Amino acid sequence: MLSPKENLLRMYRGEMPEYIPNRGFREFKCSAFIDVKKPGVKRDEFGVEYTGKEEIFGGAPIPMPGHYVLDDITRWRYKIKAPDISDVDWEALAKKDLEGIDRSTTGLVFYWGKIFQRLMDFMGHTDGLVAIALEPEECYAMLSYLCDFNCEVLKNVCLYYKPDAVCIPDDTATARAPFISPETYREMIKPLHAREAEIVLNSGVYLDMHDCGCCEAFIDDWMDFGVRSWNPAQPSNDLAAIKKKYGRGLIISGGWDPQDPMTYGEVDEESLREALMRYVDELAPNGGFIFSAYAMGRLSGSGKNKMDVVNDVYMNYAKDWYRTH
Repeated sequence: MLSPKENLLRMYRGEMPEYIPNRGFREFKCSAFIDVKKPGVKRDEFGVEYTGKEEIFGGAPIPMPGHYVLDDITRWRYKIKAPDISDVDWEALAKKDLEGIDRSTTGLVFYWGKIFQRLMDFMGHTDGLVAIALEPEECYAMLSYLCDFNCEVLKNVCLYYKPDAVCIPDDTATARAPFISPETYREMIKPLHAREAEIVLNSGVYLDMHDCGCCEAFIDDWMDFGVRSWNPAQPSNDLAAIKKKYGRGLIISGGWDPQDPMTYGEVDEESLREALMRYVDELAPNGGFIFSAYAMGRLSGSGKNKMDVVNDVYMNYAKDWYRTH
């Protein structure tokens, strides 16, 4: 059987995998940019505080409400300072961060490059979206400054970490619709994503996109600058039509709805199992699919029980789907 890494690389090359991957890679962020200040709170490289709760799957952090670092976009030059990374020992840092990972069998995906989401993190969605509408030039100037920093990080990451893929994490949509129009994306965000993508692709590294919600309006633009895989690809998008249009050219890394009633605590395990099998049957045909289902809830309680079912369905139904169907 192919290693998880080689099986994943087959998919990036547009080939049929030997088996369905289950997030067949390690995700990571450079440890230089995580600053733990107090229990339960992390502060990023720009001073944004993040917090999370166990009820959110995996304790996924969000910017701490009310603790924004920017309240006036026209004053961003005084408030937003990119870290000086000129003296970072990237070789030593990569060695530390990758210790214990067998790169011959484990794929590696580096998460970096958010642009739109930075503005939302700095100001909150309400003020951030108002800033885009009223001060687009100032927004673009700040985002270009952030992109310069992102590109410098990506150059070093691709050189020293040698990831298999880089994923740009930029949530541009709600569950029902994008936060911004496709025209605004193309004018303000796409050119900066494309700059980051050029560095990644010129390093021989594949490109992923992380974008939650109903963001299918942007997929053609992503494809323009080389995206090969999209997560979590939530089903508020027309995944059947997307899969038909792009085939194996765009890997659906996800496709599961974490808010599906099937994941609720009161739902019996057999119903969840059946829903998971339908999920696989719909997205697995012809490849280009990574199993990535999960259940909300405390990982020490009902969430763990549901995840036990998810993992069992993967191992005993989804993984060898191409051998049995």
